[in-house]
Amino acid sequence: MRFSTISLSALMLASATPAFAQEETAPPPPITINGSATIVTDYRFRGISQTDKNIAVQGGITISHESGFYVSAWGSSVSNYVTAAVTGTQELDLIAGFKKTWNGTTFDIGALYYVYPKTKLAGDNSSSDFIEPYVSVAHTFGPVTAKATANYAPKQKALALDQIGPKEDNLYLAGDLSAAIPGTPIGLTGHLGHTFGPSWLSIGKEYTDWGLGATVTYKALTFGVQYVDTDGDFITYTGKNASKAGVVGSVGVSF
Repeated sequence: MRFSTISLSALMLASATPAFAQEETAPPPPITINGSATIVTDYRFRGISQTDKNIAVQGGITISHESGFYVSAWGSSVSNYVTAAVTGTQELDLIAGFKKTWNGTTFDIGALYYVYPKTKLAGDNSSSDFIEPYVSVAHTFGPVTAKATANYAPKQKALALDQIGPKEDNLYLAGDLSAAIPGTPIGLTGHLGHTFGPSWLSIGKEYTDWGLGATVTYKALTFGVQYVDTDGDFITYTGKNASKAGVVGSVGVSF
């Protein structure tokens, strides 16, 4: 899943006439709506390809209240390569949370529900949808932002090995760094995460994923490139290693 970033304009100090002050310091609306649409060369979720290393189309919308509460929906094309006959084509993430910033530190807590509409064969009792609460803390140091995240999915049928065994839970811990190069439209990112198992999300045990990336922004467009890798192995029914290192390109628009 991916969040849309909600930006609030800083209030300017009042000066000159009251009319000028009113124009420049008008408060932001209590409810903000943001959206995005993106094309990626490979949809990687915690380092593992969700599209069998093929292109994905993604989009999302976030409704945020000035109190800090928000709801969001995000979707992507996927290829849930269970078998050649049963292949999911969509992922829908439904999110609700609370985010607030104090003195440069942003706290974010909420829950994410993953939905994978798919066609099942007769007698298929597997489950694919699951819920995952999360919490993150981020702090900005000048042009650099550091973020720590914990996602914990309690025991659910969808997290069972091969999605047919006993219920399993899953813990994901991650650290991210992002930096904007002053005076340029270029941004840099670094990521390190670890998935604890055993569960379907952890490829049956546990593994580490990492990545380095760069973005260039032009007006509402963002172009990105990222190197992604893991220390795990996940072989799809097509014979590809979905967790092998790769370069992911993207182009997106925000509104």
